[in-house]
Amino acid sequence: MPILFGLAAIIVLAIAVLPQFWVRRTLARHAKDRPDLPGTGGELARHLLDRFGLTDVKVDTTKAGDHYNPETRTVHLTDPHLAGRSLSAVAVAAHEVGHAIQHANGERLLAWRQRLVRLAQWTDRAAGIFFVAAPFLAILARTPLALALLVGIGIALLGVRVVVTLVTLPVEFDASFRKALPMIEEGGYLDSKDLPAARSVLRAAALTYVAAALMTLVDLARWTRLLR
Repeated sequence: MPILFGLAAIIVLAIAVLPQFWVRRTLARHAKDRPDLPGTGGELARHLLDRFGLTDVKVDTTKAGDHYNPETRTVHLTDPHLAGRSLSAVAVAAHEVGHAIQHANGERLLAWRQRLVRLAQWTDRAAGIFFVAAPFLAILARTPLALALLVGIGIALLGVRVVVTLVTLPVEFDASFRKALPMIEEGGYLDSKDLPAARSVLRAAALTYVAAALMTLVDLARWTRLLR
């Protein structure tokens, strides 16, 4: 049994890590500057926002990963994507503008995702407290049932992150393939020969959160073992 559990743990870890590796590799593969491109990712983001009448949405740099913040109405791009002239910069900038368009349109899935993200931030912290406190509380209660109950609550709290992922996936693919890709194609911002690479980058951008969320499944599997 220990051997089987070890193999299962390795498989789960591989499932969680490989998508992250693929996302980083895809973005890096198309990150080379292209002097033939008409502008940087930041300039494209500003142009697209203005084109769709979102002049009040800002474009700014970040070190926390490319994202759109609906609370501050800001498209945040990392330095390579803000100042770079690469296929990755173009595609990622268009993807984040796609989220700004979703917000401007009042799309429900994005609104639900934001509510769940705020909830998940709280439940993640609460789960950490539960997992730290569970052994001590179980000892005080002098029963394994207390430990099982507390760990079960912690697992349920971590499970909120999985729900966030299920809601996030269609939001991300909509931003990439129903918003960003048509903008790039119809606007002629890239040559047709570059579109397959742009699609790969847009797919990677859509899966970024999913790759990170898969690590939550590793935590869930680890803590579920405590209930066995």
